[in-house]
Amino acid sequence: MCGIVGYVGPREAQPLILEGLRRLEYRGYDSAGIATIHEGSLDVRKAAGKIVELEGRLEESPLVGSHGIGHTRWATHGAPTTINAHPHTDGSDRVALVHNGIIENHDVLRIKLEELGHEFRSETDTEVLCHIIEELFDGNLEDAVAEALSHVEGAYGIAVIHADEPGKIVVARMGSPLLIGIGENGEREMFAASDVAAVVRHTRQVIYLNDGEMAVLTADGHSLLDISESGNGEAPRRVSREVSRVDWDLGQIERGGYEHFMLKEIFEQPDTIRDAMRGRLLEEEGTAKLGGLLPLEDVLENVERIVITACGTSWHAAIVGEYMIEELARIPVEVEYASEFRYRRPIVRDGTLVIAISQSGETADTLAAMREARSRGAPIMGIVNVVGSSIARETDGGVYIHSGPEIGVASTKAFTGQLTVLALFALYLARRRGMSLLEGREFVAAMRQLPELVRLSLDESSAIESIAREYADNANFLYLGRGFNFPVALEGALKLKEISYIHAEGYPAAEMKHGPIALIDQNMPVVFIAPSDSVYHKVTSNIEEVKARGGKVIA
Repeated sequence: MCGIVGYVGPREAQPLILEGLRRLEYRGYDSAGIATIHEGSLDVRKAAGKIVELEGRLEESPLVGSHGIGHTRWATHGAPTTINAHPHTDGSDRVALVHNGIIENHDVLRIKLEELGHEFRSETDTEVLCHIIEELFDGNLEDAVAEALSHVEGAYGIAVIHADEPGKIVVARMGSPLLIGIGENGEREMFAASDVAAVVRHTRQVIYLNDGEMAVLTADGHSLLDISESGNGEAPRRVSREVSRVDWDLGQIERGGYEHFMLKEIFEQPDTIRDAMRGRLLEEEGTAKLGGLLPLEDVLENVERIVITACGTSWHAAIVGEYMIEELARIPVEVEYASEFRYRRPIVRDGTLVIAISQSGETADTLAAMREARSRGAPIMGIVNVVGSSIARETDGGVYIHSGPEIGVASTKAFTGQLTVLALFALYLARRRGMSLLEGREFVAAMRQLPELVRLSLDESSAIESIAREYADNANFLYLGRGFNFPVALEGALKLKEISYIHAEGYPAAEMKHGPIALIDQNMPVVFIAPSDSVYHKVTSNIEEVKARGGKVIA
């Protein structure tokens, strides 16, 4: 959830970094801080709480300098206090560092450093890395960072500055997203960020770092290095990478008159579903055209089994995809939590296709699961939103959902975008596996209606709000659905937990009687997803069971 912003160039760094941190507020955080270097000295301001608290400190005592880093932190190691906030510094106050991720062996490293005389100020794992860099620094920051990282186990996206090397930022990545932004129109300036939203106002030219890479930034440019083997005595190897062009503008990350980003993104869904289908539905042929799958054509022609790996909301979309592919294309599908898939010995035989689904394309567990599958010889397909993301780059082929930047923490438009693409993919496979032309045309016609149907649903927002107010004081909810709507019930329960901090569980409606029914009373509202489909009458029977026990039904 944490955010990183860095700047080096001719302008004052504090306002640029502060603006970038505000752009990342949607990620959730509990403290914030900025460090700059001016006239050979390191200066740090940080505060627990929201960015407004940091702004207050900066108004009292502004930071000066054209070279700095900033961070918004979501507490992992240590309470959300000012001392534990980033940036962290070393014992000599010459190194400042911001970090996303977790250093898993920080306890062992801390003990070794304390034996060498280092004193720690915070409870965080991150401060350990500052002291290692201090211990190793010998006039060259990138060398010290590369060597320090060779001792670290875990995940990181970091940005580091050193008072002895003004005008330089060193960034590195392993399992946590990081990019660099290149000054537009010949401007001699460079940016670093964990999310493109932080820099898009100033540049659309970005380079996404891969795992095991480090970049050295100065106002005059950047060098990109592979440090994945540096712990084995190998010198960092220079890497060449094409610059990516961000294809969305600042207006897409503004609220656009809505009270908050999540509401804006809910109401964008008719457009984002249409964008996910744009140019991909072939009405006459009754099929879908997915150009990103051309490298996988031979694989898809002979696929015998599909494994989909994902996390959270994407995992729920994957289950809907499983039902669609099996029903339409008659290909067996398994859906795996990426966090579990990566830590066991999955069976990946010939004829198996692995699909990785991720909004950001940077989900650490999904990336690791995808790499585990590749190591076992599986071809990999991606379904992602962010162009140029790690999953997009590392898969053999894939499909973008074209939902635009998703700023709200809880996924909305990306979820329906994933469902749309999975439906297109199911159609694409089915037309190669026996679905008739007439059935294909009917499916395409139904897909065409989706944006308008979603708009009609959103027109009910006033009625939805009145229901929400009526049930806002309840502490527990059940979400029930059957068939395709079981995973949608899981997603509904997840959203209530994420956004309202209300306990909620999703179940197949028929499973209610195998335990959850004992909890149902007038204080347990039950949300039923009950469209007029093949199991409608089964669902209405489940509704009657709830009503018989005095439960409140939202259908």
